[in-house]
Amino acid sequence: MTIVAFMLASLMYTLSAQTDQRNIDETRRRLEQARELLLSFAVLNGRLPCPARSANTTSPSTVVGDEVRDATGACIGDAVTDYYGGLNAGVTLGLLPARAIGMSQVDPAGFVVDAWGNRIRYAVANLITACSGTSTTPHFTNATNLKANGITCQPNDLLICKSGTGITGTACGGASNQIMSQSLVVAIVYSTGKNLLSAQDATTATTLGRTDEAANLNGDRVFVFHPPTASDFANGEFDDQFTWITVGELYGKLIAGGVLP
Repeated sequence: MTIVAFMLASLMYTLSAQTDQRNIDETRRRLEQARELLLSFAVLNGRLPCPARSANTTSPSTVVGDEVRDATGACIGDAVTDYYGGLNAGVTLGLLPARAIGMSQVDPAGFVVDAWGNRIRYAVANLITACSGTSTTPHFTNATNLKANGITCQPNDLLICKSGTGITGTACGGASNQIMSQSLVVAIVYSTGKNLLSAQDATTATTLGRTDEAANLNGDRVFVFHPPTASDFANGEFDDQFTWITVGELYGKLIAGGVLP
């Protein structure tokens, strides 16, 4: 019976590992699909979409799972900036807008989910460097401004760091800790992985000792991405999956599609 129990335990572990790998692969596929749909949206609309939020209350858009924009085209809802995500009064900001981009892998509430059923996150650049012409913001999420400002404008906010050690709300703590600088990334799409539920936030991740994961949920412009780590890692367990869009890729798509210059 001991041998049989051992064999059953081994079999269950193998099946669990296979299931986890399938979920990882499926989540990666969904992230890449979302990335392509965001670029397609940009070509069709001349801009990137704003993020969605878990509840739209006083914003103009009341469609759940859709982007949230104010009358000026800014990604604002309830007077709170939604560009980078985070949590405000129990409302999760920075979710992927399924309805806007036409993605079908959604939960019953209409939000795009990964293979574990957790809602996929989305951050988009808000700040830009000085352009050779006009520099009216919002830029990347406003078709009129993007066309008027031109392709010399570069993003000036989103950062992707190798580690959460030494980071601040605006910097990676040094160039050696940067994967992508703030002048390159216009949008980030990511999954919180298996270990965090959709409703959990930076406070929960910090309490669990997952400081690198907490950096992706606290609502600032700095994000962390690296290979998966176990709970005994210095900054805790990490299983977030990322993809992103660079400014050169976005401009290239818009030029090829006849949207710019």
